[in-house]
Amino acid sequence: MIMTCFRSVVQVVLFSVLTALATGCKKTTKPQLAAVATLKGTASFPMGTSVVASPLSERPIYQQTVLTEYSSITADYEMKLDIVEPQQGVYNYAPGDFIVGFAAQHHLRMHGHNLIWHQALPSWVLNFQGDTTAWENLFKTHIQSVANHFKGEVASWDVVNEALFDDGTLRNLDHKQGDGTASIWRQHLGADYIARAFTYTHQADPNALLFYNDYGQEWGGPKLDSMVVMLNNFKRRGIPISGVGMQMHIDINVDTAGISNALKRLAATGLLVHISELDISVNPGNIGNLVFTYALQQQQATLYQFIAQSYKANVPSAQRYGITTWEFSDADSWIPNFFNRPDWPLPFDNQYNKKAAYFSLLKGVGN
Repeated sequence: MIMTCFRSVVQVVLFSVLTALATGCKKTTKPQLAAVATLKGTASFPMGTSVVASPLSERPIYQQTVLTEYSSITADYEMKLDIVEPQQGVYNYAPGDFIVGFAAQHHLRMHGHNLIWHQALPSWVLNFQGDTTAWENLFKTHIQSVANHFKGEVASWDVVNEALFDDGTLRNLDHKQGDGTASIWRQHLGADYIARAFTYTHQADPNALLFYNDYGQEWGGPKLDSMVVMLNNFKRRGIPISGVGMQMHIDINVDTAGISNALKRLAATGLLVHISELDISVNPGNIGNLVFTYALQQQQATLYQFIAQSYKANVPSAQRYGITTWEFSDADSWIPNFFNRPDWPLPFDNQYNKKAAYFSLLKGVGN
């Protein structure tokens, strides 16, 4: 009896094994996890962020977020004049080289920011003594030295940054003198220095795309009017300009109609259009004890989505150079320190978690 039962058990086990073998030991299919959507994987145009060398090299979560979400990076400040040429003819390329090397290693588009600006000037420029010829040489030498150093590695440049006052006139030392907003370049080089900056950059790096970058286009009025006139003038004259940067440092009270109007008018120039420094402040009133409430989060998120959708609606696909945020985490935003106030202007929070703004931006670039 015992032997009979044993044989029965053996037969059942053997039958099961043989059945498995007879079916060819079919492979089991494990359930596949759905791929997590990312900004760069969802958008049909480049998604970018500005970066700083130190957290990019020292903070793993910062680096990983950049690599996961973005296809383009911009140097936040390491390519500005006071960093790259702290003394005349003495260049400090190390921070910029690190960022450029990171971009090359990870196949990210590299956008250079910037060659000529009225701010971030070292003392040797501010105290420079020389005639018009000497100033022109200083100007040209700086532009071409930097552009040549990064030639073949930087895909595009903000050649001139913020050359216009809010009233549409060129910055100069006769307007708002002494408040840090006037332009030493305009004073010494004349009104057409902007065009020559583009020509000099193109001579140094003929393959780089060249942008004029400014803020406040969404306000409409004389600044936007002057900018469009200048861009069209450059095109008529054959000045080697490729695109325009619309910074978009805005707040939650912005006129959305102004954003769409500006995008439409800039696109009408035929140039590439880059939303180049996007962030959305939720505390423009400088409230010291403001709480980032659910309502504020949703208001900001709605605006991020609108911007992406308006960009797609008003800029033809061939002219979309992409959307770049100015940093990506609230932990690294310039706004709280600059204005000495609490604020949460970016798609990721202080711990690099995705905010409502992130998910709305993701939806906007994908629709």
